[in-house]
Amino acid sequence: MTTMSSPQATKKTMNIVCYAWLTLAMLGASGLVSPTRAQPTSGRSVMVDRVAAVVNTQVILESEVQRRMRQSAQTLAKSGQKPPPTAVFREQVLDRMITDLALVQRASQLGVTVDETTLTRAIGTIAQQNGLTVTGLRDQLEKEGTPFERFREDIREEILLARLREREVDNRVRVSDAEVDALLASRGQSLASEEELLVRQILIAVTEAQGDARARSRDQARRIAEDLLTKIKRGEDFAELARLNSNSPDAPAGGSLGWRTAARIPSLFLKSLEGAQVGAVIGPIDSGGGVHLLKLEDRRSRLASQLVDVYRARHILIRVDEQTSEPLALRRLAEVKRRLSLGEDFGALAREISQDPGSAARGGELDWAYPGDMVPEFERAAMNLRVREVSEAVRSVFGFHLIEVLEKRREPLTEDRLRLAARMALRERKLGEAVDEWTREVRANTFVETKKSGE
Repeated sequence: MTTMSSPQATKKTMNIVCYAWLTLAMLGASGLVSPTRAQPTSGRSVMVDRVAAVVNTQVILESEVQRRMRQSAQTLAKSGQKPPPTAVFREQVLDRMITDLALVQRASQLGVTVDETTLTRAIGTIAQQNGLTVTGLRDQLEKEGTPFERFREDIREEILLARLREREVDNRVRVSDAEVDALLASRGQSLASEEELLVRQILIAVTEAQGDARARSRDQARRIAEDLLTKIKRGEDFAELARLNSNSPDAPAGGSLGWRTAARIPSLFLKSLEGAQVGAVIGPIDSGGGVHLLKLEDRRSRLASQLVDVYRARHILIRVDEQTSEPLALRRLAEVKRRLSLGEDFGALAREISQDPGSAARGGELDWAYPGDMVPEFERAAMNLRVREVSEAVRSVFGFHLIEVLEKRREPLTEDRLRLAARMALRERKLGEAVDEWTREVRANTFVETKKSGE
C-alpha cells in the first residue's frame, strides 16, 4: 500500500521507543549527552563515562553508545532477531553514530534547521500513530526509561537529516525515458498502446422529413449550432450548453461520450478530431442525424490488451500495540460488526473508532486502488468481497481492518500509470545508491578518531 495514511501509512512498531529508534536507524540521528555517573556504592559518585569517538570538534560518549545499543537490541528483539556479538555490535552502532553526527554537522554548515512548530507537529503525529495524546506519549516514554527531551532531540535530528538528504540528494536524482523503456522491456511489459479520446458533443437534430422541409430543418439546426459555438467562444460552459440544448442521449451527462478508442469513434468525428489540441471545440459538423459540435476534453494512451481490476473501499482500523493486544483488537472489531448488523452507519463508526488518521475523518473511505496499491492482505480481502459486503477482521502490518467495498470495475491499464510505476521504482533504486555515495563522501571529509577502551 503506497505511503499510506490509510493502509498505505508508515508501519507502526509495538513499542514507542523502538518505533522511533527504527526510524532513526534508517535515516540516522545522533546527539550528545552529558557524562553520566554510576549509582553510588559507598556514599560518593563514581565517574564512569568516557569519550568513545571524536568527530571533527565534537565527541560521542560511551554512555550514548550504550543507549543506542540497547535501543537497537530492543528493535531487533521485536522482529525476532538477535544482535551480533557485543564487540561487533558496538562497532556497528558507533560507526552509524559517527556517520550521523558528521551529517548533522554538515546540516549545520549549510544552515539546515528544524523549527519548533515542525517538531511539535511531528511528535503529535507519532503520539496519534500510537493511539496516545502527547502527554500520554511522554508518560509512556518515561515508563520505558527514555527522557522526553532526549526523545524530542532524536526526532529533531531525524527530521534534520531528512531535510538535508532532500536538499543534497533527492532533488538531483533523475530518471530518463530511455531508462523507463529499458526497465519495462526487461520485465516483458508491452508498451503496445492505442490512443483514447475523451469527447463531448452537442447534437442539434434535423427533422426526418424529406425535400425542402429537411433542408430548412438542417439550416435551422446549423444556425442554432453556430449560436451555441459563439456562446462557447465567449466562455460559456460546453457541458452545460449540451445539457440544455443537445438532442443526443448523452445530453444529461453534459454530452460526454466517455473515453473511446479510435475504433469506437464515428469516422466523421475522428477525421475532424485529428490533430486537434485538448480543449478545442470543433464544428459545426453535418451528419445524417443533424449538426454536431465537438469538444476534445482529453487524450491518453492505454495499453492495448491489459485490463486490471480496481476498487474503491472504506475501512475501520484497530491498531495492535502495547495498549491494544490482538484479542482486544478482535473484540473491538466484533463489537463494531455487531453495531453494523443493527443498522449503524459504517462511515459514522469509522469516524468514531478507526485509528487510521488519513481516512477516519472521511468515514474510512479510501481512493480508487489499483493492483499493488494496498498491502497484500488488504488487497486480497477487498478483491474477494462483493460490493457493499463487509469483511471479517483482516490482519495486516497495520493492525486489524474491517473492509467494505463500495465499487468495483475493470479499467485499462494506462501507459502513463505503467510508466509512472516503473519511473518510481527506478528513482527509489537510484536514490538509495545516491544516498549511500553521498554519505560516504561526507564521512570521507570528516575527521574521526575512535578511542580504545581505557583511553
